[in-house]
Amino acid sequence: MPYDPTLPQPGTEIDADQMRSQLNGLKGLIDTIPAGPPGQNGSDGTSVTGAVMDGVNTLNPGDAAQASVSWDGANVRFTFGIPRGQDGASATPITSFIVDGVSTLNPGDPATVQTSFDGASVRFTFGIPRGNDGSQGQQGSNGNDGGPGPPFTNFIVDGVNMLNPTDPASVQTVFDGNAVRMIFNLPRGFTGNDGGQGPQGPPFANALVDSVTTLNPGDNATVQTSFDGSNVRFQFGIPRGQNGNDGGSGPQGSPGEVTNMQLNSAINGTSNNSNAVNTLAMTVRDPPAVGEMQAIASKLDELILALRR
Repeated sequence: MPYDPTLPQPGTEIDADQMRSQLNGLKGLIDTIPAGPPGQNGSDGTSVTGAVMDGVNTLNPGDAAQASVSWDGANVRFTFGIPRGQDGASATPITSFIVDGVSTLNPGDPATVQTSFDGASVRFTFGIPRGNDGSQGQQGSNGNDGGPGPPFTNFIVDGVNMLNPTDPASVQTVFDGNAVRMIFNLPRGFTGNDGGQGPQGPPFANALVDSVTTLNPGDNATVQTSFDGSNVRFQFGIPRGQNGNDGGSGPQGSPGEVTNMQLNSAINGTSNNSNAVNTLAMTVRDPPAVGEMQAIASKLDELILALRR
């Protein structure tokens, strides 16, 4: 291809075939340069003995390529100016490496790896050949008569230690002659965010006593509570008093009748031990406040203590 002074075009990338053709064209022009004119001493003119590359200058992208030629009496001398290519676009940064899978291959197969790029992460899929099956090991010994060693029976977890969230998990194992004993070191999870406020609970209407059970003397009083969606329900267990001693014999009293006054007096006197318990005299809000519920529980405790004998 003959030399073309218009190549390479401005703004184009350098093409190896095109530059080779241009240089070959220049060489062809050099080869056709005739010998110089005869010298003053009557000798033949000086011929071209070689070509010398004086320099190659890098120009800005879009500048026209340059080529200058001079002759020093023996050599043709060249100086080129070649524009560099345009800057490439910024590459997408790699943020992480992800292993998508590891496949086990047959013994002797070559290991493989496949890679892909999803725009942010380099993804790997490995194929790793397993080792050849090992030969049968020698019979173990218990150290006495050369017979079989002690059998392995079970696994025992001696402890689980909690590590910080970023610590690596680990396990320590030991064989005590009968069982494999393990201690696990596991990192705890990161502390989660507080959950949102739950929905409004159902209103508290009133308190109901479902049952009162008599317990043996000396037993602790009990109370069980439940909420059925509207009412707080109570089940009490109240210990009875100790059996009193038999009274001594006395003189026979004269028979008589019990009057209404005597009966009322006897009945009124049986509840004196609870008279000190004051009434709540309170109105429960809907829904009830924590303080109101605590006041009800405290009053029940006071009543239980007063009824004990």
